[in-house]
Amino acid sequence: MDTKPLRLFLTLADTLHFGRASTMCHVSPSTLSRTVQQLEDELGAPLFYRDNRSVTLTREGQRFQEYARDTLTRWDNLRHALQEDRRVLQGELSLYCSVTASYSFLYDILSSFRHQYPRIELKLHTGDPAQAVHRVQQGEEDIAIGARPDHLPASIAFRPIARSPLLFIAPASQPQLAERLGGMATKDEWEDIPMILSEEGLARERTDRWFRQLGVKPHIYAQVSGNEAIVSMVSLGFGVGVVPKIVLDNSPLAARIRPLDVQPALAPYEVGLFTQERRLEEPLINAFWSQVTE
Repeated sequence: MDTKPLRLFLTLADTLHFGRASTMCHVSPSTLSRTVQQLEDELGAPLFYRDNRSVTLTREGQRFQEYARDTLTRWDNLRHALQEDRRVLQGELSLYCSVTASYSFLYDILSSFRHQYPRIELKLHTGDPAQAVHRVQQGEEDIAIGARPDHLPASIAFRPIARSPLLFIAPASQPQLAERLGGMATKDEWEDIPMILSEEGLARERTDRWFRQLGVKPHIYAQVSGNEAIVSMVSLGFGVGVVPKIVLDNSPLAARIRPLDVQPALAPYEVGLFTQERRLEEPLINAFWSQVTE
């Protein structure tokens, strides 16, 4: 059974960009376009609206996206069931995490996983960890690594890996900030400080709550996507930021950063794996999930 056309379609449906999708699938844009056209001819309906500027799914395309995902899941599960007697797992598993998580947690997990399951192909996507739960919910990823939100959707399973404090950080080149904000700084002192914060996610929610409890209206200098970008901007002296300690510990810019002893401290991060609860019994996901001990 040739599942490649369905996989090509799903990649394009997720990216909505012929160039990016063809690069991710290691095919030429013309091959991708030809495959989509063949699917549309067989179905007798357009799957995408496309012009020179954008690509969007049609209503028929959205229905076919659900069908393609379900078909590939069923196909992979059938293959695994038929191969169970030989104890050989093979297939494709997509994984999403931040750049920091990719070298903080994945090395140990993947070293063991690749040894036990050499025929499982892993597709690693990196980005803003605030998107981890959403990408799993939408079926864009099989598994994601991120911080457990305060309110986890009932449909999402979580397995913890580690805990990491949330830190206020300042540029090491400005030691006066550490003296000024250390301990219990005043409301006026905080409102005068340029802050560099995440656009969204758990760190932003907890930081916003922290400021509200102190009655502080922060001066937000920049809102960025990804903790690594916050560390970079703080190291250049643009302001004070908030990141998990694990990000700072693994940053090449750590020597240019000074953690602040701020009171009261922010609640720590709990980092772990996310997947859809209903998919935990799928052989590939179960194999990866089992690499992490509660």
